[in-house]
Amino acid sequence: MQTQFSSLELRQAFSSFPTGVTVITGLGSDKKPIGITISSFNTVSLSPPLILWSIGKQSDLKDCFSVGQRQLIHVLEANQKDLALIFAKQIKKNILELNHSINSSGLYQLADCAAYYECETVAVHDGGDHQIIVARVLAIEHDPDLQPLLFAHSQFTQLAFDPEGSL
Repeated sequence: MQTQFSSLELRQAFSSFPTGVTVITGLGSDKKPIGITISSFNTVSLSPPLILWSIGKQSDLKDCFSVGQRQLIHVLEANQKDLALIFAKQIKKNILELNHSINSSGLYQLADCAAYYECETVAVHDGGDHQIIVARVLAIEHDPDLQPLLFAHSQFTQLAFDPEGSL
């Protein structure tokens, strides 16, 4: 194994592990909707229902997800690459012009995603150059017929499902 490596080499090695692509929306201090693309999302616990995700410490949005703040996690559908790029700020677009609704908690909900998790942050942990957000799942919605968007080897991709291969 290689014990000396650059940040680029580490990033390339990390890209060997496919991840789902999510957009997380919340409210800024001015109560306007904000959003960010995240692929560092994972389940933690079923009881209580907890998830985790991380945000860079340099992000202007990190304070919007502090303890007690609500967020809506959108699991993007395989054809929603443009949404991932918009919230990663690689494509400039006013997010209020996107197809969306406002949910009962006042959070910005993008249309046609594979799944949604409404959450509230319960803990924030130091994670090197990131903050690890642990959030309690308050509500869910999902469409099992929609394929999730994936990110692997530094590019977007999707699953090739085998209907006979389910557990």
